[in-house]
Amino acid sequence: MKKSMRQAHIERLINQYPIGTQEELMTHLEAVGIQATQTTISRDIREMQIVKAQDGHGHLRYTIFKAGNRTEEEHLRETISEVVIGLTRVEFINVLKTQPSNGNLLAAIFDDLNLPEITGTLAGHDTIFIISPTEAVAKSLYARIAKDVNPDILHDL
Repeated sequence: MKKSMRQAHIERLINQYPIGTQEELMTHLEAVGIQATQTTISRDIREMQIVKAQDGHGHLRYTIFKAGNRTEEEHLRETISEVVIGLTRVEFINVLKTQPSNGNLLAAIFDDLNLPEITGTLAGHDTIFIISPTEAVAKSLYARIAKDVNPDILHDL
């Protein structure tokens, strides 16, 4: 099966069912007659910008990150203002606290932008470490992020 057809099936399945793991996705694909390895599924997830997000019932499920008509930068700024509840800079690392279940989603947005200020991200349930190449660059990134959050949550150490 061609990659485009498999990915179309993946998109349909994650929009139709509350799928939260690669194993669940593989099971649903097999049910419609599509055989794929875990490596292939993992690559499809990355290419399709599929992330885990909390649904209306509080469960984590796969969803496709789409910025719509907004630019990726606008989507980043909007998401920062909606989900970041804490921002701290310690030397060359910015630590963002997010509302529960939003750490991975926001980190994926940062990663997709390929910003030169970011060497790498490490995300969890509600925390993101953003590593910059130098302290000066981290300070600049901190100021950029700080523009979109409540000033009461800022900590520049």
